[in-house]
Amino acid sequence: TFAKRLYLDKPTRHMKIKPLHSQVFQSSVLLASTCRLLCARNNDHVLEALLNTSVHLDSLEKDTVLEERWIKEVVTRSGMKFRWAKLSASRERPNRDACRRPPADPTLLVPRPPVVTIMGHVDHGKTTLLDSLRKSQIVSTEAGGITQHIGAFLVQLPTGEKITFLDTPGHAAFSSMRARGANATDIVVLVVAADDGVMNQTVESIEHARRAKVPVIVAVNKCDKPHADPQRVKQELLAHDVVCEEFGGDVQAIHISALKGDNLLALTEATVALAEVLELKAEPTGPVEGLVIESRTDKGKGPVTTAIVQQGTLKRGCVLVAGKSWAKVRFLFDENGCAVREAGPSTAVEVVGWKELPSAGETILEVESEQRAREVVEWRSHDEEQRKLQEEQSAIEQKQKLHLEEYRREREGLSHLSWRQRKVALYRANKTRFATRPSERMQSDQLSLPLIIKGDVDGSVEAILNILDSYDAQQCELEVVHFGIGDISENDVNMAEMFGGEASVVAMFDVTVGKKKVPVAGCRVQKGQLDRRFRFRLIRGRDTVWEGSLAALRHHKDDVQTVRAGMECGLSADGDVDFRAGDIVVCFEEVAAPQVTSWDPGF
Repeated sequence: TFAKRLYLDKPTRHMKIKPLHSQVFQSSVLLASTCRLLCARNNDHVLEALLNTSVHLDSLEKDTVLEERWIKEVVTRSGMKFRWAKLSASRERPNRDACRRPPADPTLLVPRPPVVTIMGHVDHGKTTLLDSLRKSQIVSTEAGGITQHIGAFLVQLPTGEKITFLDTPGHAAFSSMRARGANATDIVVLVVAADDGVMNQTVESIEHARRAKVPVIVAVNKCDKPHADPQRVKQELLAHDVVCEEFGGDVQAIHISALKGDNLLALTEATVALAEVLELKAEPTGPVEGLVIESRTDKGKGPVTTAIVQQGTLKRGCVLVAGKSWAKVRFLFDENGCAVREAGPSTAVEVVGWKELPSAGETILEVESEQRAREVVEWRSHDEEQRKLQEEQSAIEQKQKLHLEEYRREREGLSHLSWRQRKVALYRANKTRFATRPSERMQSDQLSLPLIIKGDVDGSVEAILNILDSYDAQQCELEVVHFGIGDISENDVNMAEMFGGEASVVAMFDVTVGKKKVPVAGCRVQKGQLDRRFRFRLIRGRDTVWEGSLAALRHHKDDVQTVRAGMECGLSADGDVDFRAGDIVVCFEEVAAPQVTSWDPGF
């Protein structure tokens, strides 16, 4: 069977049907065998389209079956194109995704090092603690002394035990990165400064650990300071259901000084003891499973991820998939940048060989071949596309429902009129809606600032985007037009240039006013509108060459007050101004008003 599809919308001022996106208002289906018009619109649309034809309109009823040629005529006169569409059932695509392997045989499991995440408030000494544990200088390399990424390091204790530490940012902006660290860990070491107490990110870290169902060890840091009060810290933790052992709970609390290295052995012993109680084990054989902790683009290595191996042994040559990206492992590097041949469970390594950069937080799975990896990535892309289509279809149906309700409300008040009278009334009601050109109707008076966000790693970009989502100032909207990972490129600069400028000078000419020649700049408005009442600024290159008021603003031969985007105009300045082709004219209004916002970006 075949079907014809009609796409109908509200009538324009010329009483034709305005074509929109075919998926938005797919309101009718015509079967060729019966040619019956099944339309969610009012019958007046069909009658209006059949005006001035040989069809006797007064004889048409709601259930009248039209001939095929008149159906085509309705479609054509409505400003549409009809097409034949073959009706066929959609075939379901087989699932080709990769999955985690089933639980391993308990006899094959071997003990593994614990993965410990250092969490807490900013500047409470988390990175200094790791610095003391592995005898390296991390703090000095960080911007402002704030950890900006998740650092993953393997620390071997004097007693021979190994612990993989994750250092998460304490800044408010990096909440999602702390959550990711908690989900990838076995034990959380909560660092609280003895002279500062429980702060915002301390409470947030407790919540992350509780949601991930991870046990906590409290490290009361900076106990060497004169105003340190470890007891107050432990009492404040009681309000957040963190009960230390001396108060009858099961949370170990160790008093340390990360800067001086005091009592760090007790902290590591407490960590090892808790790991023994948890009986952490993994299978070192079989397909690799892991987690992307962080991802970035390196100039010499390409896409690079920091990953924690959870099952199996990661080796060079393994084929991995993570999200919608896959890799054939070319190199593995430890936290010191040294190449390693393999990485077992609970080991943090940098993986080189990704075709595209996976997002931080993605699960890493090993597959048997590159062909299988491509199948998995293709399936995941297809699955995501189908989910988006379903979401868009739901939104389309909702818009269609609202549109039809509005349409019916407009018609209800005219139900007592004949269809010819309704046609005239609707035209009079809607003609002002189409008085301006579409390009002018799309312009908004709301100020906006286009943003291009680039970061060195995926987590930092994620944190910045989360901050911008919370922006609520009314003076100006923030519009993210592009974001990505890596250095700023020429494409980024070109994209930024696309979103600047209000009007450009196209040509110069002189107009004779009396006996005087007045220089006039012929301009094209690119953005917003020019208002003669406001002040103007002439920009040449990066320099402002003039600022003042206009003597005249004309559109064609008429003096006008405003000129909108997409229109051309001629303007002359109040004073002697040397306009040149290529100059930028900016219209602005100086307003003194207090800025009001509840936005707290966290810094």
